[in-house]
Amino acid sequence: MKYIAVRNIRLCTKDCLCLYVCPVGATDTEDSIIDVKKCIGCGDCAKACPSGAISLVPLTYPPQQSKDLSLVHLSHTLTTQKAKQEQLARQLMNSHNDELYRLMKAFVKSIRLVHEDIMREAGFMLPQSANTQQLLESFVENPPCDDFPTDVAQNLLTKISFHEVTTIQYHCLVCGAIFEVKNNETPVCPICKATEKQLERIEKEGSL
Repeated sequence: MKYIAVRNIRLCTKDCLCLYVCPVGATDTEDSIIDVKKCIGCGDCAKACPSGAISLVPLTYPPQQSKDLSLVHLSHTLTTQKAKQEQLARQLMNSHNDELYRLMKAFVKSIRLVHEDIMREAGFMLPQSANTQQLLESFVENPPCDDFPTDVAQNLLTKISFHEVTTIQYHCLVCGAIFEVKNNETPVCPICKATEKQLERIEKEGSL
């Protein structure tokens, strides 16, 4: 599996050791974004970075696993709370108190990093993830806060190549209902709420 190096700009402390160890010059860019076309995935830059801002990630990821609906709901709730907390902290940053300003500035950064890490671990920030696509679409349709950058989310939707989302048909063995769910969602009968063990997948004609 091929890996490439990526830099978290927020963690970068501009020590620039990565510039000296990269054998192909992929880290030497004007916008601080590592050039993935040059990167050979050797990992020298990640080992040399004193702030841990550089990580190696796979060039391609496996298909995203389906997410339980309760997890999707919690993720949306977490995102909404993140936006509100960050907005409140930014308002407090306007204080003339220097100590409060520095505290709230650190608070804003910690909120963003912690929440983004949780969402990344949950699989909602993988570029090819169908969950990412649905999350971005929900943000465009219902922004989590007034100043949410909807245009940026819309732009990402047009640029990222997502895994195709298909539907799977199920027959409920409890109430007899026939329904469809997306291939990245956990099937639950919409009538009686029966779960997977009580559902029978209906194979489409010609499928194995």
